[in-house]
Order: sequence, then C-alpha cells, then structure tokens
Amino acid sequence: MQVSNTEWSTTEQTVAKAAFEKAYEREINALIEKVRHQSSTLTTLEDLWRLHDFLSAKRHEIDGKYDYSYPMLLFLFADLIKDGWLHIDELKSLDQDKLAKIAALTRL
Repeated sequence: MQVSNTEWSTTEQTVAKAAFEKAYEREINALIEKVRHQSSTLTTLEDLWRLHDFLSAKRHEIDGKYDYSYPMLLFLFADLIKDGWLHIDELKSLDQDKLAKIAALTRL
C-alpha cells in the first residue's frame, strides 16, 4: 500500500490535524487518570519506582507514536482506531481512498 505520494487537500489537513489532536488528548487524559489512580495507592519506594518505570515507558511510546508526518498519517490513524483513541467517523471528510486505506489497515 503506497502512501508516501498521497496528496492532502487543505480541508483534509485540517481534519487530520483535528483528529490527531483529539486522539492525543484522549490518550493523555486516560494516562493522567491512570497515574492518578496508581499514585493514590503508592505505599512503598518500590511502588514509586514501578510508577516511574511505567511513565518512562509510556513517554517513549507516546512520543514515538504521535508523529504528524503526512506519509505516515494513514498508518497512525489506523493504529489509533485499533487502540480506541480515534473513531473512523472522525475522519469522514477525508478522501474515500484514504478512508479505504485506513479501514484496510485497521484489519491488519
């Protein structure tokens, strides 16, 4: 599936940016809630280091995942849909070919 030559209209760029930001916000808010819960149960130094390790891993994962580069957006959107951070209907203003590619990638 070739995506590197995919053209993005101004409208599609706006839709893509909004979807990207919405998914990022959802994932970050979920992470904050999880950390609040985990931190409320800290009782030992080992618990604290475990939380630190969890946060370090999540930072690496999130920083690597949320790369807003047009050649990779279709793959990112498919992953975000599979992970539940984005819904395909939030991308409905994209070109039908792009939507078909995203839908196909969600099934891989």
